[in-house]
Order: sequence, then C-alpha cells, then structure tokens
Amino acid sequence: MTLSTTKNRGWIVVFAGLFINLALGILYSWSIFKDAIQDSINKGGEGAFTWQESALNDPYAVCILVFAFTMILAGRIQDRKGPKVTAFIGGILVSLGFTLLYFTTSYTLWVLGFGVLAGIGIGFGYASATPPAFKWFPASKSGLIAGIVVSGFGIAPVYIAPLATYLVKNYGLHNTMLIFGLAFLVIVSVCALLLQNPPAGYVPLETRKSTAKQLAANGSGRDVEPSELFKLPSFYLIWFILFIGSGAGLMVIGSISGMARASLGEMAFLAVAIIAIGNASGRIVAGLVSDKIGRVLTLFILLVFQAILMFLAATFIGDTTTALVIVLFATFIGFNFGTNLSLFPTFTKVFWGMKNFGMNYGFVLTAWGLGGFVFSRLSQTLFAISGNHRLSFYIAGACLVLCAGLAILLGRIQKKAEALAE
Repeated sequence: MTLSTTKNRGWIVVFAGLFINLALGILYSWSIFKDAIQDSINKGGEGAFTWQESALNDPYAVCILVFAFTMILAGRIQDRKGPKVTAFIGGILVSLGFTLLYFTTSYTLWVLGFGVLAGIGIGFGYASATPPAFKWFPASKSGLIAGIVVSGFGIAPVYIAPLATYLVKNYGLHNTMLIFGLAFLVIVSVCALLLQNPPAGYVPLETRKSTAKQLAANGSGRDVEPSELFKLPSFYLIWFILFIGSGAGLMVIGSISGMARASLGEMAFLAVAIIAIGNASGRIVAGLVSDKIGRVLTLFILLVFQAILMFLAATFIGDTTTALVIVLFATFIGFNFGTNLSLFPTFTKVFWGMKNFGMNYGFVLTAWGLGGFVFSRLSQTLFAISGNHRLSFYIAGACLVLCAGLAILLGRIQKKAEALAE
C-alpha cells in the first residue's frame, strides 16, 4: 500500500465515521420532539400524550445513559470484531427504536424506543467511528482526527432540527419518527461498509520517528487493560471531570428549544441548530488547540469558560430574555460542551494506549451518560418546581469550578508519566 493510498484510505474512514455520527446525532434534537409532546399534552383529546411534565426529558436522559454504558460492550466488540459489524448493529437498533415510536404515545414505550433501543444503537454506531480513524494517523494528529469524526454527532441538529420541525408540522410526530428510523438505517449501513482498520503491523510514518517522551505524551506508550483502569487515579479524575462537563452541557441541550420559545416562537429550532454549530466547532477547535498547547491546559481553560457561562445564564436567562442573548448563550454552551467529546477520546489514548481503546473509552464515556442523565433529570425536576432553570445553572457552574481544579491535578499526573519516559 503506497503512502498516497494509505492517506486516502485513512481520510475515507474519517469521513465515514463523520457521516455515521451525522445520522446518530439526532439525540441532540430531543428538545424539538419534547416540544411536540408538550403541545400534544396541552391540547389533549383522543390519541394525545398524557405524560407528567417532570418526565418529559426521561427518554432523552435514558438514551444518554444507555448510550454511554453500551459503549463498554460496543467498544469490546469493536476491539475484537472490527468497526463494520459494530456500526451495522448500531444502525439496525436505532431504526427499530424509532420505528417503535411510530406506533405509540406510551411513556414506557417511548423510554424503551428512544431511550433503550436507540440508545444502544447510538452507542454501537458511535463506538465504531473513532477507533479505526485514530489508527490511520500519527498521535500528533489525534486531537484533529477525533474532532472531525465526533463533530458529526454535534453538528447533526443543524439539519435535523429544521428537518424535524418541518416533518412534525406537516406529517406529525409519529410519522417523523418512522421517516428518521428508515433513513438512518440506510445511511449508517452504507457508511459501515467504508470503515476499515489498517493492515496488521501498520504504523504511521510520523509515529515511527517519535521519541520515547513524545510517545508517552501523545498516547503511543503502554497499553492498559480495561481491568487495570480502576486502579489508576487518572481514570477517576478523567471520569469525574467528564461527568460534570458533559452533564452541564447536556442539561442545556435537552432544554434549549423550550428556553428559546418565549423569544423565538416557532423559530425556536434555530437555537438547537446554533448550539449544534457551536458543539461541532468546539470539537474541531479543541482538537486542533490541544495538539498545539496540550490537552490538560485546553481542558482547564474551557472548564473555566463553561463555569462563567453557567453563572451568567443563571443571571440573564429567563422568559424575557432576548433572542440575541439566547443565540449567544446557545453558541458558547455548545462550543464548550463539544470540546469534551474531542478531548476525552484523546485522553483515553494518551493515558492508556490504543490496544483496548474501544472498551477503555467505553468506561470513560459512562461519565458522559451518567452526567447527562443526572443533570437533565435534575434540571427538568427543578424547572417543574420553580418554573425556571436558575438553580440548575448555579449548581452546574459550581461543579465546573471544582473540575477546573481537578484538571490541574490531572496535568501533574501526566507530567509524571512524561518524566518517567525520559
């Protein structure tokens, strides 16, 4: 295989993973579906939804939780069987979950369809995308490659939000679920055919020239078995920081359409699309910046920025908030949230190697799922009680300040690893 062919194959894998995530990123458009369910509850009548207001985020929260924990099993299958099989399983399960929603208004079946079946499917699809892309490129490009692949998941609402709004308005919520289910089955299956690991023994040229210290810093050092993770302080620090950072972001993403309706009306889906643009750009920018200044410093800066945004939101976001403020808030929150999904795959590679990357990152991503579940459920419960999100923003901001301090400690652990490699 020539160098030119190798580069082309690597980029084909990167963009196949990107398009899989573009399909599965429908998760981030939940607030559009939630608004349709809320409207049905308000109108009442035969065939209407009859859920409790405090439960409106439950399918979304369960989907996040199931998606994250599925990554452990899906990562294991990806490590052993390869990305094609893993992606096919994901496409089939997401399609089954959305097809189920076509037939029902039942709270339980929506949790099963959107939360469990689609959540498992998204986990399998997501697990198949990044590992093969990583393997085609040197460690010095890890941030960029991770940022591009996972940006698809973040930017998906840019097209899904207006499309879902249009379909729900013209064809109804249930028909919309069926359309999405069938479409994503086709898209994920086609892209799965393009996913491929490098041939045995393949090592990117730049990696062969790296020094021992660079290997330790860039993630080509010792491969850590999944069973060893729970003995490492770095695992718990990375896990907790992701738990808070992702939970704070997902709390906002799951409710942004509702926050925007007072000022944007039927155009509230624009807030979902805008937060998605920030989400996707945050993944790519953070990947590029972290390759230049280091992942820990990038993480620290972004955690502090996100904490400031949460405290500002607690002060300014309300029913009378102008559309401009909502748009700016959505953009920056999306940007900061997106950085998590770019930085933490590279942290996993940096600290614990590529051999067991799929399963190791699966364990890390349970933090993303639990964070989304806890913060989304907490936010909706507090909103049902108080009628606003102010207390949720304060809680999230305080937790993010704590995580910024933990990021400094994580940096010290990484420096020790680099010193040992000298």
